[in-house]
Amino acid sequence: MTPIVSIRNLTKTYSNGFQALKGVSLDIEEGEILALLGPNGAGKTTMISIICGIVNPSGGDVTVGGYDVIRDFRETRTLIGLVPQELTTDQFETVFNTVSFSRGLHGKKANPAYVEKILRDLSLWEKRDSMLRELSGGMKRRVLIAKALSHEPRVLFLDEPTAGVDVTLRKDMWQVVERLRESGVTIILTTHYIEEAEEIADRVGVINGGRLLLVEEKAALMKKLGRKQLILDLTEPLVALPAGLAIRGLSIGAEGNTLVYDFDAEHEHEQATIATLLRQLAAENIHFKDLSTRQSSLEDIFVQLVGEDK
Repeated sequence: MTPIVSIRNLTKTYSNGFQALKGVSLDIEEGEILALLGPNGAGKTTMISIICGIVNPSGGDVTVGGYDVIRDFRETRTLIGLVPQELTTDQFETVFNTVSFSRGLHGKKANPAYVEKILRDLSLWEKRDSMLRELSGGMKRRVLIAKALSHEPRVLFLDEPTAGVDVTLRKDMWQVVERLRESGVTIILTTHYIEEAEEIADRVGVINGGRLLLVEEKAALMKKLGRKQLILDLTEPLVALPAGLAIRGLSIGAEGNTLVYDFDAEHEHEQATIATLLRQLAAENIHFKDLSTRQSSLEDIFVQLVGEDK
């Protein structure tokens, strides 16, 4: 199936010589949620700005729905909705008029019924006659999403959609994003909140220093790069590991009150190693009162990848 967004060897060098993007290639499938993770200055916003026609690339090609973003600007802009980081809205206009006006800017005929549907989907209908200056930050961000959806785009870019939003509203926004995907909209979001990607993304991309380090299905990424820890709570603290406990990945933690064994759950021999570890503990007269396991999170993996890239 042809990807809805296709990026090939995309580069961007600004006039001061800064290379924001260094040969990025990426295909985005229709109907998926792709989360782009990366530190400040990694190139996330520059890449989105190029796809949306706001910034010109220095090299490479980008197509949306089969149209070139430079040659076929009008066609691609019609297909794309963008929710920027900044809360840029007309503070003295009503919610309904703001969204309706945005639809008109994209050359779409007035459709009050469609605007009503968007506002209801985003829990904004009760605020339709409110001026934007009267809304909370979370509600204003929902209005930005409504504006981006007003012209019925097939692709929606969310650039830090929950920045400055409290935890409760952030989870509400995740539900909004999921409903949008169910309606057939392809969603690409950049985020600093790794739990956001872990919660709602189908695939995760990690970008750093203008280079795309990887793009992979979230579950596959967790399986391939994620590790587990076996944590043993000791009945008596240890100062040092006995010579007989020469097992790679084993260490003392929490002021000697725990033993921590890092292992890869996908390797078949790990189960045998754990059994050997427990036998050796008994032989060394080291006893534990409890044991638990911990799976690496997406944040652990992100930190690892970005750290390796430095």
